[in-house]
Amino acid sequence: MLLLTLGGIAGALRLPVSLFPHIDYPRVVVAIDAGERDPAQMEAEITRPIEIALRSVPGVTHLRSTTSRGSAEVALNFNWGNDMTAATLATQGALATVLPSLPQGTAFDVRRSDPTLFPVVGIALTSTSLDQEALRQLAELKVRPALTAVPGVAGVDVLGGSPREFSVDLEPARLAALGLSPDDVVRALAQANVVRGAGRIEDRHRLYLLLVENRLASAADIAATPVKAGTAGGAGIVTIGDVATIRPAVQPNYSLVTSNGRRAVLVNVRQALGGDTVQVVRDADARLKGLGLPPSVVVTPFYDQSELVVGAANAVRDAILLGAVLAGLVLFLFLRSLRLMAITAAVLPAVLAGTCLILFAMGMHFDMMTLGGMAAAVGLIVDDAVVMLEHVMRRMQEGTARNTPSILSAAAEMAKPLFGSTGATIVVFLPLAFISGVSGGFFKALAVTMVAALTISLLFARFLIPLICAHWLRPSDAEAAESAAGWLGRLARQYHRAIAHALERPVRFALVVCAALALAGSLAWYNVPSGFMPKMDEGGFILDYKAQPGAALSDTDRLLRQIETIIQKTPEVASYSRRTGLQLGGGLTEADEGDYFIRLKGGSRRPIEAVMGEIRQQIEAKVPGLQIETMQLMEDLIGDLTAVPQPIEIKLFGDDPAALEQVAKRVAGAIGKVKGVVEVVDGLRVAGDAISVRVRPGVAQQHGLDPATVASQVEGLVGGSQATSLRIGEQLIAVRVRGPLNIRERVAQVADLPLTAPDGHVVRVGEIADVAIMAGQKQRTREDLAPFIDVTARLEGRDLGSAMADVRGTVAGLHLPSSIRVDYGGLYAQQRQSFADMTMVFVAALLLAALLLTLLFERIAWTLAALVTVLLSAAAVFCGLWISGIELDVSALMGLTMVVGMVTELIVFYLSELDGAAQTDAAALMEAGDKRLRPILMSALIAILTLSPLALGISRGAGLQQPLATAIIFGLTAAVPLVLLVFPALILAISRVPAKSDGAEPLVSRG
Repeated sequence: MLLLTLGGIAGALRLPVSLFPHIDYPRVVVAIDAGERDPAQMEAEITRPIEIALRSVPGVTHLRSTTSRGSAEVALNFNWGNDMTAATLATQGALATVLPSLPQGTAFDVRRSDPTLFPVVGIALTSTSLDQEALRQLAELKVRPALTAVPGVAGVDVLGGSPREFSVDLEPARLAALGLSPDDVVRALAQANVVRGAGRIEDRHRLYLLLVENRLASAADIAATPVKAGTAGGAGIVTIGDVATIRPAVQPNYSLVTSNGRRAVLVNVRQALGGDTVQVVRDADARLKGLGLPPSVVVTPFYDQSELVVGAANAVRDAILLGAVLAGLVLFLFLRSLRLMAITAAVLPAVLAGTCLILFAMGMHFDMMTLGGMAAAVGLIVDDAVVMLEHVMRRMQEGTARNTPSILSAAAEMAKPLFGSTGATIVVFLPLAFISGVSGGFFKALAVTMVAALTISLLFARFLIPLICAHWLRPSDAEAAESAAGWLGRLARQYHRAIAHALERPVRFALVVCAALALAGSLAWYNVPSGFMPKMDEGGFILDYKAQPGAALSDTDRLLRQIETIIQKTPEVASYSRRTGLQLGGGLTEADEGDYFIRLKGGSRRPIEAVMGEIRQQIEAKVPGLQIETMQLMEDLIGDLTAVPQPIEIKLFGDDPAALEQVAKRVAGAIGKVKGVVEVVDGLRVAGDAISVRVRPGVAQQHGLDPATVASQVEGLVGGSQATSLRIGEQLIAVRVRGPLNIRERVAQVADLPLTAPDGHVVRVGEIADVAIMAGQKQRTREDLAPFIDVTARLEGRDLGSAMADVRGTVAGLHLPSSIRVDYGGLYAQQRQSFADMTMVFVAALLLAALLLTLLFERIAWTLAALVTVLLSAAAVFCGLWISGIELDVSALMGLTMVVGMVTELIVFYLSELDGAAQTDAAALMEAGDKRLRPILMSALIAILTLSPLALGISRGAGLQQPLATAIIFGLTAAVPLVLLVFPALILAISRVPAKSDGAEPLVSRG
């Protein structure tokens, strides 16, 4: 056991630290880029064929797609437990088969949905002297290589600024005079910038590589590139410098990044699966400090996930330390022995160290669930030690354990109860192996941790503690325990009178208590608020926004500056970063939308929900024209990894787009009036406006042009064409050929763009095409190949369960057309699935506990009485959650399931004092209660006190376990009187044994 402890310490020092346990989320996202295309055309030509191809990927359960202008995103959902590495490869294979049939230039990127999509640390680079492009160069060439080399980093993303390029600004008049088109310039550059291997030559003992090259390396080289030459003798050569102006520029960019109100470049560090979050952040910070960045560059962290991880670790540390101190006080209060306190104080860290060794061997790591499992197990670990110590002390007080053999013999008497009680707690975790989803992934880690801790605790309590007691305890320890008999004796006499009253009429007593608790539990069940995952203060939150569809970047920026004024005036805000045209976790984003990450100060401040609510209300009142959504990052992360981050999602399916849009507006307007429902989005996402150039083929043909040639030349003048790339150092700098800015600044200028005919004459776009504005190009969404619109919303000051009941009633009251099908998704769908899974776990745990009791004691009446007692404790849990205002979520349901094991453990200790072969009467039940009063009180009190730090949610990272701890505390508080009073009455009532047997008469007297 000493070796186990030492190995555990070594394992704990090597265990990685992360926020959540590793979960294979069953989702793969395909991002598609096809240049500039109309959404309807994009959906028909690209999205739909890809959806059909991906539907054949093995294991796919659902497909969802969003199509915008030239880009689309297709999400594939699989069953939980699917091999996601194989699923990702199969997705790539299906795309490879369909790619040849798609329009040229279509590209795709396949990524698994896992926590590495979001950064563990984000930093902002700002400067008073450098622009965004210079900062991006710095981030690309110095910061990214340094951070990529940090162990445990999966990738480093740079947002903001634009990559540098050379802009070749054409002069249309000169091109026309020479009979050249933009395509000629592009072709000339592509053919001039060549480095090509032409073979190898072996000569005179040397092997040579033959290179044919004309490497362009500067703007001067570009300008000197010939684009046309005369065929007559003495004719000159026209270079690109003759028909264009070459200048350093940046790639076209319709996004904007700021930090604390200033233009910035953001660097997001993503952690590899299985990496150590705290170590990654620490190493990244050390690398940044040693980079030697220019003095004008300010590095500001805008997100640091390690703060939440450290907060969770601190919460567990505080819970363990405080729990150990409180357990020691309980021991001293009941037994008055410093030696017993020392034994317990030594066993607790040894068991936790051994638990760390098992976690290390299983490839797990410290996270909010494993650490929470350790904190929740502290009381049970101490309880095992206390049960053994109390029994040995009782035998020493009785005089039957005076030397080493007799003490070891007394300890052996507790073998069956100890194994049975620990087994009762362990078996409740077995059903977790059969559930999936987020709740299964999260609580399996907690279950493994607790089972490991309880198994090691059982070994220590059964084998190590008796040896220590046999060689270290003295008769003086038993004498000291006698000094606690004063107040404990008074309590025992009070209990004796109470159980005597209870067992006089056990049937009536049991029925009254059962009816009262069943009624209270039912009332609480219907009134307790319900949610999905526990709410916790993460120290920062996401603010998503969308401006008017198609709004210019400058106009969106102007509105966002008003938001930043509100954020800056909020006293709790420490820093913030903003992305426009981009998102923190990636995804399909237009130039009129983006997000903020707002980081709050530590220490004493208002709750994060209050800060979020105030900022949202001020934005809605002062900044019209913006749709906003607020959420904490982990809520957004889990939502994105599973499907939809919004709690409320109403999916409307139908074949008529106009009818769908009308119904979506009605539904959004109706649920917006439901109390607590905020940030309603009707799902009618508009990508923006478009300028239509409709070529008149007959007129164009008269000029020797066709629609494809017109499109190519217009693209060359407006969007530009990347002709080639120059290698400068280790960077490739693009060369873009496009028209000058003064001919493409206004919509009206499109009709005047000059086109070059094959014979060299110039024709204006307006002469051969009709130019018009197409307003409101909508994004198109589909699920399982069917068009749909999703109406989403969030909640403020209200639980998910009651809000969804009102939402469903409101939607039903709209009497939507029969052609419209309504489904409900979002976190509500995840909640329903998780609740169904956890209900199965609870029922299975109850049945397994019943099986264990039947195998241990072989008395069906005892088993039935135990089941009723456990269910009454569960009713008390619902009452406690209702009283405390804590939501019934997956964490609280896990606590409810653990109550089954803990109450069964108390029952095992009580039943161990009864003779299974003899008839069970009131006298025997009262004697068992007298003997088990002290250990049951000690066990329950220790468990309650050790869980109280988590239940109070003192630390920022304790929120995830707060409902679990609260549920256990209320369940155990009710379990003490239930096990000591109601359980004996139930045994008598079920066994139909008269309460006043011969041996019971003296005990029932009023004296």
